[in-house]
Amino acid sequence: MANKPFFIPDLNSIRSHKCPEWFHDAKLGILVHWGLYSVPGWAPTTGELIEVVSRYGWEHWFTNNPYAEWYFNSMRIEGSSTYHHHIKAYGADFFYDNFVRVFNRESEDWDPGEWVKLFKKAGARYVVFTAKHHDGFLLWPSDHPNPYKENYFAERDIVGELTDAVKSEGLRMGIYYSSGLDWTFNDRVIRDIMDLFESIPQCREYGEYVYNHWCELIDRYKPSILWSDIAYPVTGRFLEVIAHYYNTVTDGVVNDRWLHVNPKSPSYILMKILLSKRRIRNLILPLLLKSTPRSQHFDFKTMEYSAYASIMREKWECVRALGCSFGYNRNEGIEHIITLKKLVQLLVDVVSKNGNLLIGVGPMANGTIPENQCKRLLELGEWLSVNGEAIYGSRPWYNAEGVTREGIPLRFTQKEESLYAILLEKPGGKEITIKGLHLSKDAVIQLLGFDGEIDWRIDFSGNLMIEFPATLAESPAYVIKISPKPSHK
Repeated sequence: MANKPFFIPDLNSIRSHKCPEWFHDAKLGILVHWGLYSVPGWAPTTGELIEVVSRYGWEHWFTNNPYAEWYFNSMRIEGSSTYHHHIKAYGADFFYDNFVRVFNRESEDWDPGEWVKLFKKAGARYVVFTAKHHDGFLLWPSDHPNPYKENYFAERDIVGELTDAVKSEGLRMGIYYSSGLDWTFNDRVIRDIMDLFESIPQCREYGEYVYNHWCELIDRYKPSILWSDIAYPVTGRFLEVIAHYYNTVTDGVVNDRWLHVNPKSPSYILMKILLSKRRIRNLILPLLLKSTPRSQHFDFKTMEYSAYASIMREKWECVRALGCSFGYNRNEGIEHIITLKKLVQLLVDVVSKNGNLLIGVGPMANGTIPENQCKRLLELGEWLSVNGEAIYGSRPWYNAEGVTREGIPLRFTQKEESLYAILLEKPGGKEITIKGLHLSKDAVIQLLGFDGEIDWRIDFSGNLMIEFPATLAESPAYVIKISPKPSHK
């Protein structure tokens, strides 16, 4: 038996770790936000991150934050809609910590197996769960409890129970942990983007707290993914955490949100000066969301409510919720949930460019996933049950995008000896024409989900012409399989 790779807390050592094939193959994951914020389950339906920040700026975003998991911060911004809602619903003297008792009572009947059955039907290959969000509430019985709040943790070992359920169904388990924000250590109200950076606790006490938590989560649950958020304290022994993780879970992966924000560094001081100008701040930050400063080491990049325009050499992940909020928001109806067509097209686009899609769901306080979210997940699973061959285990082709002569947008993936041309619109006529594909004489063309033969020919200009069935069922996208893969110029 080969010896395990041995990593040491050195940047060169951990950078020798390669993103494992299972993560390249998986393509679809589910991110679950569940915690104290699920009790009020309330936020304004402001819109999606990139769009809102680009149009109105960061102050508008935080004042009208549609992320319900940010409830504790939003309720403390005087004049915000969440501030007024909290007073109306609970009273001015009702503290956020009072939700602990309610959450523990509500979560008593939660069945992790029901979640996992749904996620598996949706076609997900991995699950990422919020073990600790920015409010600092712990979803597992830690040996390192919060030093500032007594009994500030779930009564059930939610992380452990979900881990067991996920693994028993053959899926991979990932753990989300808010390394960069913990409002029990630094309760600064975040009203603008510079407040976010100033809110990262940098004291040695917090660094050790985060370090101990990550090591405990690794040792106890052996997650396949470490999903840190926002940043990482400079005192948190980052290299030690990652080396320990790789030595414990050899095929594990880590994301890129472990950035060290050192308030004393020249780069941070320069950034603070630049971002102190509102005009510059609002101009730069939407761009930074698409190209966020990265940590010293990662196995995959993350993009929030955004995607790359071309094939990326490094593995990446697009993360977004089904709606505008990751946590449960009772204000979101079906009109706020991404349509099936847009969801499938997003998945196809991301996969064609070497990415995975991580879809966020927000259960209610009692663990029930809202019907609108369940419906969309099941619809996605139905599409994947027919067309998943073009998604799972695939790799980008030499080109991600194309367009038929008739104007139908295309995305391409490949696997083994086959090319998959994925049409993002329903053909309006009998035939479509794809330029630039050079098929062998013995090529076979199939339309996934259709049992009959597909007629095709090469026209005088060398373009591939494909004839579609007379009656074509409605679908968010149509997959054409070409075997063997055609050559290209």
